[in-house]
Amino acid sequence: MQLNVKVIDNTLNPDFVRKYILDYFFEEKQNLRFDVYDIDSKSPDLGKHDFLGQVHCTLGEIVGSPASRLEKPLGGIPGKKCGTIILSAEELGNCRDYATMQFCANKLDKKDFFGKSDPFMVFYRSNEDGTFTICHKTEVVKSTLNPVWQPFSIPVRALCNGDYERTIKVEVYDWDRDGSHDFIGEFTTSYKELCRGQSQLNVYELIRWDPFFPPQVSLLSFIVEQEHTFLDYIKGGSLSVCWFASLTLTLLVLKGNPSQSTSLHYMNPYQMNAYAMALKAVGEIIQDYDSDKMFPALGFGAKLPPDGRVSHEFPLNGNVENPYCNGMEGILEAYHQSLKTVQLYGPTNFAPVVNHVARYAAAVQDGSQYFVLLIITDGVISDMAQTKEAIVNVSALPMSIIIVGVGQAEFDAMVELDGDDIRISSRGKLAERDIVQFVPFRDYMDRTGNHVLSMARLAKDVLAEIPDQLISYMKSKTIKPNPVPPAYSPSDDPQTNPV
Repeated sequence: MQLNVKVIDNTLNPDFVRKYILDYFFEEKQNLRFDVYDIDSKSPDLGKHDFLGQVHCTLGEIVGSPASRLEKPLGGIPGKKCGTIILSAEELGNCRDYATMQFCANKLDKKDFFGKSDPFMVFYRSNEDGTFTICHKTEVVKSTLNPVWQPFSIPVRALCNGDYERTIKVEVYDWDRDGSHDFIGEFTTSYKELCRGQSQLNVYELIRWDPFFPPQVSLLSFIVEQEHTFLDYIKGGSLSVCWFASLTLTLLVLKGNPSQSTSLHYMNPYQMNAYAMALKAVGEIIQDYDSDKMFPALGFGAKLPPDGRVSHEFPLNGNVENPYCNGMEGILEAYHQSLKTVQLYGPTNFAPVVNHVARYAAAVQDGSQYFVLLIITDGVISDMAQTKEAIVNVSALPMSIIIVGVGQAEFDAMVELDGDDIRISSRGKLAERDIVQFVPFRDYMDRTGNHVLSMARLAKDVLAEIPDQLISYMKSKTIKPNPVPPAYSPSDDPQTNPV
């Protein structure tokens, strides 16, 4: 798509006032290019005008800059300083309210043959064509006919699309491990009705096959507040998204020797392996939100030189004092070098790496930093109980965990850690937030060889939940965004000569 700005006559410091509306997606790499010309005539052919320079960036770079204002030098003309371009972004205001509500139910059906039910609720927004779109699913409450679900928050626009009288359908199911959830009943309501709060008007009888003695679902609380968005926190200039890359290097028969083509770590001179492709796909997007582009990269499951000590928490660059790598290229280089210096070795323990990042997150809980741990693994895990305990403990910290599974394993343990169906727990304690996202790498392999497109889909799926997870942490700590700095004006910076 090509967009043109209005020509500004006779100036070396133009301030282009025309704005363009773009759809922004945190989880996608949205490439932009800006070309600047000196217009000499009314000809639409740019070849007949003087080229002044160009700049490449991503929308994420602009949004992730302090105050969402990015300043970059123009290039494209060898040996010539082409000036500077200043790019800024702002979020369009819309319906930014969100509703926090809590429900309970009484006398639900007993669906499990050897026990009670494991109920959960699914909320649907009605569409203008009469269909319904799912907008929220509660957690599963185990072994009860009288569940009290945890409060949850949802944007009002997601619940009713701004139409307060639009029908909202709610279905109640009994959860089954095999996915064949048993239907218990349903009811309909609207945002307008829910706003009445806890009352007899918000006690609903479930419609089901058996019309006698229908169970009831009751609204316990309903609060509406203004929603702070991910961009509010980024644009306030106080938040940096820091990420750690961690790769399992454990030696298994499946992985083999990294020098052999059967190994998952095999370094083909013509193509990246799955570990490198996953690193690059995720890292190139999330690095736009880190101010210094220096990232710690850790390995686990290897014997380290010189004494052969087994480690589940070591820097890929070999520098214990400074495990930071310069950008994505630095991480990939450290990964490739580590394969030449360490000896791959089992078992595969996740907990040390999770706890390693947790120590950083625990030290910064004021909302100024948010940590993302990327784990790339073959799915084998030797310390499941300890890892679950670590995840439950860090769920209260400013931290998210992304797990990418490579190879052909079943990844059942990774699905359990993801906790989409049942929130992860340890020693009777539930995780405070859903902070883990798992995807199997093989689901994104393009048989046509279009790895660029397939890796873009991978990054989109693993990063899509990060903004909501970050916001959920900020809400849990009642942290509000910093005020947005004043909009930039060329008169604010007389020393700069932007083009």
